[in-house]
Amino acid sequence: MLYLFLAIGGVLGTLARYGLGGWIHGWAGTSLPWGTLAVNLIGSFVLGFAMRGAEILPVTPEVRGLITVGFCGAFTTFSTFMYETAGLMQNGEWARAGVYAVGSLALGLASMALGLSAATVLTRIGG
Repeated sequence: MLYLFLAIGGVLGTLARYGLGGWIHGWAGTSLPWGTLAVNLIGSFVLGFAMRGAEILPVTPEVRGLITVGFCGAFTTFSTFMYETAGLMQNGEWARAGVYAVGSLALGLASMALGLSAATVLTRIGG
């Protein structure tokens, strides 16, 4: 049953990444890979929120796997981040590559911390 939940989460994460990433790319332009940055930051927040929530609330392994490994694993993308950073460097856009790489790491960590904190606060309010 766990594998079914992982697969469902993976399909949902893939579709959400494709849709949201494409929409952001069309809206924000191509000065930086904004779509990938956005999905990675959102995914970091969701993963932090889900992991902290699963520590505090009773969550089945199937639901935890659906959200964390399935959805977040398919939604976020380290390989695309690396590919886009390398592309910026190959095009001689070293400053943009640096901003993108360092910004992705710093903002990703901040998003994770925010997700952890939000889940902690919400579970205290609710319980």
